[in-house]
Amino acid sequence: QVQLVESGGGLVQAGGSLRLSCAASGDIFMINDMAWYRQTPGKQRELVASVTRGGEINYADSARGRFAISRDLFKNTMSLQMHSLKAEDTAVYYCNAQASVSAWGTFLPYWGQGTQVTVSS
Repeated sequence: QVQLVESGGGLVQAGGSLRLSCAASGDIFMINDMAWYRQTPGKQRELVASVTRGGEINYADSARGRFAISRDLFKNTMSLQMHSLKAEDTAVYYCNAQASVSAWGTFLPYWGQGTQVTVSS
């Protein structure tokens, strides 16, 4: 099994910054893509940013220019640096990883428990 643990959420004023972190542990053979998603009540979970094992990065339009995703392949960690936060960034942020537990296993999606980010206006 693979466990993902997020940290770094909290309450911040509009215009402020937060840094989210995600640490993967467990029976990990390899992690392929990693990503941050967010969800607000009554809405579908949406992609915020993703990074491939090769370092290719993709941002949602709402995050581009304000957020920066990064990962450490050796430590199996990922971060999301968020600047110029807006009230509409308020959500539960989830870490996602496509991971395999063996050399011949398939890559499956794993999720963290989520961390709340609240931006006050």
